Amino acid sequence: MAETGWLSVGDGEQARRIATLSRDGKGAPVVWLGGFKSDMVSTKAVHLDGWAARQGRPFLRFDYSGHGVSEGRFEDGTIGRWLEETLAVIRHNAKSRPLLVGSSMGGWIALLAARRLVKETPELRPMGLVLIAPAVDFTQELMLKGLSAAARLEIEEKGVHFRPSAYSPEPYPITRNLIEEGQRHLLLGGTIQTGCPVHVLQGMRDPDVPWRHALTVMEHISGDESVITLIKDGDHRLSRDEDLARLVAAIEGFDPA
Repeated sequence: MAETGWLSVGDGEQARRIATLSRDGKGAPVVWLGGFKSDMVSTKAVHLDGWAARQGRPFLRFDYSGHGVSEGRFEDGTIGRWLEETLAVIRHNAKSRPLLVGSSMGGWIALLAARRLVKETPELRPMGLVLIAPAVDFTQELMLKGLSAAARLEIEEKGVHFRPSAYSPEPYPITRNLIEEGQRHLLLGGTIQTGCPVHVLQGMRDPDVPWRHALTVMEHISGDESVITLIKDGDHRLSRDEDLARLVAAIEGFDPA
């Protein structure tokens, strides 16, 4: 494994060090954007790192603040904060147009990052996006709408609600700031401009991001060169051997090398 690198993001009290792992190689860099409460040593990220090593491809992954080994408290995280870190990492490390691979929340952030890069850093505009169970607008569409009235009241009055997790023994905090700040980044109210082709991989047995939500995302993406693969027996993580093979095939389908 490559040695962990560190990138300082933000100023003053908002400054935090973001942990990165970068593999050199030839061709378009593949950038991994993880999910909510995930990290850069997840099954899919590690599998892609092994693939990149065998193929001689550049591969970049990192932990959002409050995730993995990066600095910061998870409770302070927002979509805008994690997007800021994503853009900083890409701009600091990528030497050419990247291929963004976003999982769950990372799919939403990948779409937001693509839009920003096209406008602000066109030399690094993505050459493609691979989105795994993209949780676009999840703070509003999947999280808030799934909460009970009591949980919503707790968020309003106390600023946080702790929700049990199917992936960890510890509950995770849903903060009022996460919900409210997320409204600034909603995409499903209009056309999603990516400036590049998109391939969505979605399990039809996903309990967290319903497959119909992925279809809604596809309906809003403007590019004609966008496709979706529905895996009938696939769950949210899509980390089985056959799922990982589909992920690699989707990346190689862009022929970015």
